[in-house]
Amino acid sequence: MIIPPYLKPGDKIGILSTASKIDKNVVFPAVELLKTLGYQVVLGKSIFSQYHQFAGTDSERRIDLQKMLDDESIKTIICSRGGYGSIRTIENIDWSMFQNSPKWIVGFSDVTTLHSQLNQLRISSIHGVMPRYFVNNNIQTKSFDTLLKALNGESLEYSIQPSKFNKEGSATGELIGGNLSILYSLRGTPMDINTNDKILFIEDLSEYLYHLDRIMMNLKHGNKLKKLKGLIVGSFSGMKDNDTPYGKSIEEIILEAVSEYNFPVLFNFPAGHQTDNCALKMGCNVTLSIDRKTVTVSQ
Repeated sequence: MIIPPYLKPGDKIGILSTASKIDKNVVFPAVELLKTLGYQVVLGKSIFSQYHQFAGTDSERRIDLQKMLDDESIKTIICSRGGYGSIRTIENIDWSMFQNSPKWIVGFSDVTTLHSQLNQLRISSIHGVMPRYFVNNNIQTKSFDTLLKALNGESLEYSIQPSKFNKEGSATGELIGGNLSILYSLRGTPMDINTNDKILFIEDLSEYLYHLDRIMMNLKHGNKLKKLKGLIVGSFSGMKDNDTPYGKSIEEIILEAVSEYNFPVLFNFPAGHQTDNCALKMGCNVTLSIDRKTVTVSQ
């Protein structure tokens, strides 16, 4: 796995839109924060464009992404937001110059598509907050602090409140994953991740409980869970149920899918569609340690 160079003072950071449209007022506070910290900021040409629900046409977003991938002066690319559309943006992207001069790509949610593509290229990326979550009430967020640590090459050490649903144990392995619905949508494509001997991270938003079960059954029967070293479960925000209740909780659905396996399972890791969204370096080794009183995740 190739780890891109970490940021240095004065480095140039690109912000672009690979998916849904975004308002300028969401991005500009993040730009000012990055500049205050000593970084240069370059915005994609179509970052504020609008084409239906997207930030410009597929072609416009693709051109922006290709340009920033190929620009060796840009050391990190941060996606402006998720939503939907990255899968349409990366079609026909030429990754050759990026592979020769890799850089960090940052985002979560729909950006899981990019994380999965980069995993196929064996280049690390960062699952972390995007501009909307850099600043809150004019104060730099703790989530952004973890992103900055990841980009600067500092160690990431997280102590997590134990959950009664956790499966105890310890493991070290390459971290993969992201948004569960996006991972499910990539099954059977060239971006479908290899989970063997890996630690899988999952999170999701506004899905029905039966759909969560459907996805977990797909992963189980597709042998995506059998050879995992560990499972990290982030936030599952705004989950929904039918008029006739599904009858199982988020934790019960996930635990049932992995019940026959012996790897450790961590619930309530602070990452995903919530205020506390801690950075994780995808493709890098992560160490997971779970017992009744202490839970740690470190990179």
